[in-house]
Amino acid sequence: MRAMLILPVLLLLAGCSMTLPVRGQVAQTGETFEGSATGRLDGGGDLVVTSSTGARCTGQFVYVTARRGEGTFTCDDGRIGPYTFVSTGTRGTGSGTLNGQVMTFTFGG
Repeated sequence: MRAMLILPVLLLLAGCSMTLPVRGQVAQTGETFEGSATGRLDGGGDLVVTSSTGARCTGQFVYVTARRGEGTFTCDDGRIGPYTFVSTGTRGTGSGTLNGQVMTFTFGG
């Protein structure tokens, strides 16, 4: 009986997520990108952006503290790089590199 009560709660919590818009640019080239980041209740999330050159970049991230997270971009044009971010929960900023070029981004409101 107890398991029957817990299962719906676990299913509800597993489905909780928040998707926020992402915008950024690569400093050296001026290339811009936008897309979305979806954070899950378990502290992980997914990122999908498209650049002004048409490259599609995806990545997964994880919160390492309540406000700080990290992840890796992988783009379909072969670029890859790590990033970190700081979040208030509904907005934030981040930076990283793509093949050694500095990128910065914002997300949320």
